[in-house]
Amino acid sequence: MKQSLLQEKYPVYSLELPKPETTMKDAEAIIEYLKGCIARHKIAELISTFDHYAHTRALEEGEIADDILAAKHVIFCFGTHLKDAHVMAVRPRSIGVVEKADRFVITFLEAPMPLANSAMEGWVKALVRSPESLPA
Repeated sequence: MKQSLLQEKYPVYSLELPKPETTMKDAEAIIEYLKGCIARHKIAELISTFDHYAHTRALEEGEIADDILAAKHVIFCFGTHLKDAHVMAVRPRSIGVVEKADRFVITFLEAPMPLANSAMEGWVKALVRSPESLPA
């Protein structure tokens, strides 16, 4: 898992996952896995999924990189406190899943809540097969 600043201001976690290093067959399978993680979490609440690829493709001015086969989001919330109206600016959370021919790129914006970051990082890292289970 890599941490970086997107456009020099957005803290992003990302994982580039070669397809042979996961049991997931496509972006939809990863989204379903993440929905299950959210459902099992004691605080997280699933809001929706969003097919970013289909949305962008339907736009007359939409552009999609040639190597992107699918792009979907799972949208959810970890909100345990609502003590200030401004906290709404950093909610809800989203994990993006992009499928390319040889790999998946999974990204999410750092949350101001360590519990949320820890959960999202754990869910994404769990997509990687253990070295023992990889073909020799």
